[in-house]
Amino acid sequence: MKRFQRLLAAVLTVCFANATMIQTAQAGMISTEQVARTGAEQGTGHERLTAALARADVQTAMQQQGLDTAVAAERIAALTDEEASALADHIDSAPAGGIIGAILLVFFVLLVTDILGLTKVYPFTRSVR
Repeated sequence: MKRFQRLLAAVLTVCFANATMIQTAQAGMISTEQVARTGAEQGTGHERLTAALARADVQTAMQQQGLDTAVAAERIAALTDEEASALADHIDSAPAGGIIGAILLVFFVLLVTDILGLTKVYPFTRSVR
């Protein structure tokens, strides 16, 4: 009898835990005008690239590297619609400060190898060996 009670308690616990995790979703119809406005707000790839090129910080960075903004604008105009959209999407999805992640990865790898005793890079670690 005790075994049956424990089994029943375990099954009920799992059922109640799953019941609390159920999430509801609300869906509604949207009109064609709303969809058209959303697409128009994002703009084409050419418009997004031109807007990014018009920013003062972008122009300053380009001038520091010796690039002319007029040449960059001509190159953007020469892109096809698909290429411009792909480039704009790539810019939007690119991580900001990706070098920081790489530096942190190297730091943690070296830290773990120091702790395991495989290397001795940091003086503040003690090896487990």
